[in-house]
Amino acid sequence: MPERLADHTTLHLGGPADEYVVATTEAELTAAVSAADAAGRSVLVLGGGSNLVVADEGFGGIVIEVATTGVESDLSDPGEPSCGGVLVTAAAGETWDDLVARAVEAEWSGIEALSGIPGRVGAAPIQNVGAYGQEVSQTIWQVRVWDRKLRGVRTFANADCRFGYRHSRFKAEPGRHVVLSVTFQLRRGDLGAPIAYAQLAAALGVEPGVRVAARDVREAVLALRRSKGMVIDSKSADDHDTWSAGSFFTNPVVEAGRVPDGAPAYPQPDGTMKTSAAWLIERAGFGRGYGAETYEGRVSLSTKHTLALTNRGSGTTADLLALAREVRGGVRERFGIELVNEPVLVGVSL
Repeated sequence: MPERLADHTTLHLGGPADEYVVATTEAELTAAVSAADAAGRSVLVLGGGSNLVVADEGFGGIVIEVATTGVESDLSDPGEPSCGGVLVTAAAGETWDDLVARAVEAEWSGIEALSGIPGRVGAAPIQNVGAYGQEVSQTIWQVRVWDRKLRGVRTFANADCRFGYRHSRFKAEPGRHVVLSVTFQLRRGDLGAPIAYAQLAAALGVEPGVRVAARDVREAVLALRRSKGMVIDSKSADDHDTWSAGSFFTNPVVEAGRVPDGAPAYPQPDGTMKTSAAWLIERAGFGRGYGAETYEGRVSLSTKHTLALTNRGSGTTADLLALAREVRGGVRERFGIELVNEPVLVGVSL
């Protein structure tokens, strides 16, 4: 029986795959990809399905789920003095939040503000995932990949990954690089990285720039994300605000003079300004829960967070994209700014 991709995405949307393979080792992963490439078949490499919007018609090729596991550090003696850093290598199929939890427990700091982000480790460098003032590019040491064009394993140092805001060389060449493992350079000690996000600082009761216990940072971030319907676990299984792909649109980066009056503005190194997609969406007339009436309860903006488009249980990908186009068009008409989708679209366009 065909495997429904709706059962493998956090949106709970997507039709069947022609073939579905689970790769539990690097050898299985590279062999499956190589065999499909040799046969000229379309390939979709799948992690946790948290950043995917898949067509209702499904995927006419082979879906290869990355389920590799393993986390190693270069510490020969965990009891060494708590100074300096540690290199931590995680297999691409490891669950991202499990890695964060393990790092906090081991007192390895630098990724604690990325707690609660769904998905697997292999997807982190592709999108350069970030939240609450941290991005993985700040701690990634190197990324090992299978290069489908050169048909071999390559290792990219951080500087060669071409990281940018929700961007990397891997995203720039979609499908070419299959991430095998990621190595992070983390600090040792119980204090997290300096707090770089005002909302997180306020939740912790400190000023931005202060360092607090990584455990406290993790708990504060999880609480903030949960309040926005952005934590996916057993407690949230019936909460349709979590049936999303996270933030559907990236925060626009525009010329300084194009930031609307009153909108948040964050200076960028090249002189441009990053502003808030959520602010634009709300001021364009799309509030929390928008779309529930129009789409007869099938899809809507989250009732907790306007950046998330959600499947209310009976939605379709076509419904979701129609809502996305409506929101994007409304922001364009009101502010002249084009929102860009963050999730990867498979078999569909926006």
